[in-house]
Amino acid sequence: MLNYSPRRVLPGFRLTLGYTLFYLGLIVLIPISALFFKTFTLSFEQFWAAVTSERVMASYRLTFGASLLAALVNMVFGLVLAWVLVRYNFPGKKMMDALIDLPFALPTAVAGIALTALLASNGWLGQYLEPMGITLAFTPSGVVIALIFIGIPFVVRTVQPVLEDFESELEEAATSLGASRLQIFIHLILPHIAPALLTGFAMAFARAIGEYGSVIFIAGNVPMVSEITPLIIVAKLEQYDYAGATAVAVVMLLIAFVLLLAINALQAWQRRATGGAA
Repeated sequence: MLNYSPRRVLPGFRLTLGYTLFYLGLIVLIPISALFFKTFTLSFEQFWAAVTSERVMASYRLTFGASLLAALVNMVFGLVLAWVLVRYNFPGKKMMDALIDLPFALPTAVAGIALTALLASNGWLGQYLEPMGITLAFTPSGVVIALIFIGIPFVVRTVQPVLEDFESELEEAATSLGASRLQIFIHLILPHIAPALLTGFAMAFARAIGEYGSVIFIAGNVPMVSEITPLIIVAKLEQYDYAGATAVAVVMLLIAFVLLLAINALQAWQRRATGGAA
């Protein structure tokens, strides 16, 4: 009796695993390794001086603080946008849905220039805000606005399909038992979409940390005030301080990695809690 082995579209496990490891090493591990190897050319004292100078520390506070604030804002309003797009029909809905993806397609430099033209003192909106004492362009507030702009699609596109898959029968059953809309949202819908919402938050936060193009035009790049860490790295590279640039980049990489691990752990806990409740 002949043994028949059906042909598969994809090659076997060993070949696909080998290709995956090769691709991962080529695209991710080798560049990151080069980053660390260049940093190791510094002594510990030189490394510490490079990553803890007053100017660099100010850029850390702005970069991570603005990224966190922008991600929190996107988590709230991204949920609202996803809710509106899923739950309601209205004229221009398809246009609104398409505009959500605009920050994906728009070059970041173009986004920065557009926001500056809008919010500068002679801009379309800034010329009315400045007489009221509200200055957004060339300040940390402008950095937050730019990061909100580039991060909003991550939350919307992560939460939207989860809301679409939510069974309306569960809401109807809760309503029939006397639950209010707020109770249904807090106890039924929110636990269901929480993992996706946290995923969107993590993606928006990670994107904001490394954002450069849309921020440098609207930030003003004033040292100790509105200078982001990626700009510090670029400035060091322009001064041929490659080891100093990689040292700051390593710090950002490690902090981002730890934060993302914490967020992923929170997501795993949320999934277990939701599964146990179900």
